[in-house]
Amino acid sequence: MERVVIIGAGHAGVELANALRQSAFAGSIALVNDETDLPYQKPPLSKDFLKGDGRNPLMLKADVFYTQNDITLMRGRRVASIDRAAKTVRLDSGEDLPYDHLALALGARNRRLALPGADHPDVLELRTLADTQRILARLPALGRVAIIGGGFIGLEIAACLRGKQIDVDILEIADCLMGRAVSTPISSYFRSLHEAMGANIHFGAQARSIEHGADSVHLHLAGGGSLTADAVLIAAGVVPNIELAAAAGLATGNGILVDEHLLTSDPSISALGDCVAFPCVHAGGVARLESVQNAVDQARTIAKRLTGTPQPYTSLPWFWSNQGTARLQIAGLGAGHDSAILRGDVEAHKFSVFLYRGDRLICVESVNSPGDHLAARKLIEKNVPVPPEIAARADVDLKSLIA
Repeated sequence: MERVVIIGAGHAGVELANALRQSAFAGSIALVNDETDLPYQKPPLSKDFLKGDGRNPLMLKADVFYTQNDITLMRGRRVASIDRAAKTVRLDSGEDLPYDHLALALGARNRRLALPGADHPDVLELRTLADTQRILARLPALGRVAIIGGGFIGLEIAACLRGKQIDVDILEIADCLMGRAVSTPISSYFRSLHEAMGANIHFGAQARSIEHGADSVHLHLAGGGSLTADAVLIAAGVVPNIELAAAAGLATGNGILVDEHLLTSDPSISALGDCVAFPCVHAGGVARLESVQNAVDQARTIAKRLTGTPQPYTSLPWFWSNQGTARLQIAGLGAGHDSAILRGDVEAHKFSVFLYRGDRLICVESVNSPGDHLAARKLIEKNVPVPPEIAARADVDLKSLIA
């Protein structure tokens, strides 16, 4: 194999290029980036970067990394199509790039809402560096922001805005925050945290339309009522970028479908990161995960396969979110748990929730408890039995349970 082309230069794409070189891959590597900036970290955009002044973005690698590792970084270039028979990708410039193996690290994009006014140019979102810089540029004129969506991104942004003394209304269509991602105790804690920070949370609230006035925005709600703000920010989740793969005839669903080795339905094409639906041993079925850990570990798995040491992808998922003074860290997947055990002190803002399915520990959610999180990752990875009565005891050193 002489030529690898990687489409997408987020965590997944850049780490795959890096992992290939670390695995002694001597062929050519082309990394196609549809943004003009150097590849950068996205998680800080809704956290530390938004808290600051936007002048210190965290690049994934310095510019010199790409030249020193003989990686051709193509910035501001978009792939128009894939010709699987010819093994080429066509760029929007008309140039064709040949490949022996193609990797799709296409990522995801923000979900669009089908309601009047949502496509107005003044509506804010956060997915890219440009999005964050646009928010930062408008902050001095904002006294109140309405955020549609009570998931991780919406809440991280809300915490940053409250830290700048900007009033916040959070609209969540469900009856709890982060309901699809965390347990009830964690959701309840973060509700209290955001309310203590001064956020106004509206549950069961669905936007019907966004009316843009000369000096303000009116958010009209289904069932009556409205909110007035200086800006509306939509944080209603993401959808995987599968269109390029689907147009090339690859199997897709809620993501580009791959096997346990992250191969698509074409053995010359791999896929990884936020755009991929893969067989996950920790989910008990096909899953699509949005996390840095997933992107990086999948990249390393593909690099090993392409350099002669294939192994199935089985990494334990883990995630994090910073909201105000709380750092949430999650090890494992808690969907389908039937019991939750509290460890630590909620009032002291330092605790963990251990989630079980039957007698098996499947997930640990930790708030300001990094020791619990690191131990939990090893315990779940090794499938170490953790009796609930032991999990509840803060005086027990979890590391002592790991052989």
